[in-house]
Amino acid sequence: MFQVDQYAYSNNLRRVHPGEKVAYALITMIICMAAPGILVPLLVMLLMAATVILRAGIPPRVYFKLLCLPLGFLLAGALTVALTVSRVPDPAVHGLTFYGFTVGVTVPGLQRAGFLLVKSLGAVSCLYFLSLTTPVVEIISVLRRLRVPAVFIELMGLIYRFIFVIMDTTEKMYVSQSSRWGYASLKTAYNSLGQLVSNLFIKSYYRSQALFTTLMARGYTGEIRVLERPFPLSKKNLALIALVDVLLVVLALVTWRWPL
Repeated sequence: MFQVDQYAYSNNLRRVHPGEKVAYALITMIICMAAPGILVPLLVMLLMAATVILRAGIPPRVYFKLLCLPLGFLLAGALTVALTVSRVPDPAVHGLTFYGFTVGVTVPGLQRAGFLLVKSLGAVSCLYFLSLTTPVVEIISVLRRLRVPAVFIELMGLIYRFIFVIMDTTEKMYVSQSSRWGYASLKTAYNSLGQLVSNLFIKSYYRSQALFTTLMARGYTGEIRVLERPFPLSKKNLALIALVDVLLVVLALVTWRWPL
């Protein structure tokens, strides 16, 4: 999380207008989600990887490591789509039979699971592009200009801040336990981990209350205002975004007519 935030402030696209990056990520993600075949999601994945690595200057190892993080959840979801449980013998199901139940996979089920996996990774790559190239403060600024409800924006900002509070609290507790040989053996590791989890909520709650008190002392009235840097809009970037998204829409329409 800290690493993502560091890259958001130090990448080569840092001086690009945040509205351009938000538009590029969200419009491309919508096209990816609406595309009927796997061609467009695959192109979106390659496009976002090329933009993040070649244009923004994010190291490939970091990007693909981050992309692997949600892969476990996506594979688990795809597996539930691919698996078929049948009570009657079905020659289309390739699997094992236990006590009259056949558990296995079918070709259409595997196709649906693969389609779901590729489309999800395409959408995740769009969000990674946005999070690795644009600080949250600038995303919030764009949402405010788009007239998104203030409650939603404030909740988004506070949740984002409290994630760092929880992570910082966890790190401090882990370092404190490690300095006292809390993870020297498997038994002590389980004991220390249990104490860390049980105390994490209480300590995070007190720290969040202290943070809220600090905000109130500084005149917080339900809306956090920060200084916003001026960014010039680039006609070249807008034209390039429009061209890329129009091409993706055309490909999506083509695959709608001829599935691919």
